[in-house]
Amino acid sequence: MTVRKLLLLALCGLTLTACDRVDPNSPLGKRQALFKEMLRTSEDLGGMLRGRITFDEQRFVAGAAKLDALSHEPWQHFPAVREEDSRARNDVWQRQERFQQLARDLEASTAALVVASTAKPLEAKALAAPVDRVEKACKACHEEFRIY
Repeated sequence: MTVRKLLLLALCGLTLTACDRVDPNSPLGKRQALFKEMLRTSEDLGGMLRGRITFDEQRFVAGAAKLDALSHEPWQHFPAVREEDSRARNDVWQRQERFQQLARDLEASTAALVVASTAKPLEAKALAAPVDRVEKACKACHEEFRIY
């Protein structure tokens, strides 16, 4: 294959991958960015408790506070009408009361994690249950409202 053909194929591939991108300023783009940041933060906290990452008390406390702040943000970016490319089920819009209840459950579980992370001395064993509640709150909403 000539260099010209390879370059053309590479440009076609890049163009096609760009078509799948979500506008970061759209409600969907904002939600996705927040949920990804929540996942990264939650994974770090869980990783510290499970020994995958070295437990760092200050980093854990900061992560718990960050996760709590993030847990209040995504809900404002769910528009009144479902977007075409959303991975959320139609139920998000049809069963708003239940969706909002699960959102409040997540917010309550992250708030409880922040409270647990203020106990001194901070021990990983004492944080396992609050982190588990946060993970279960995330999972409950995903199972009920996200299309996999």
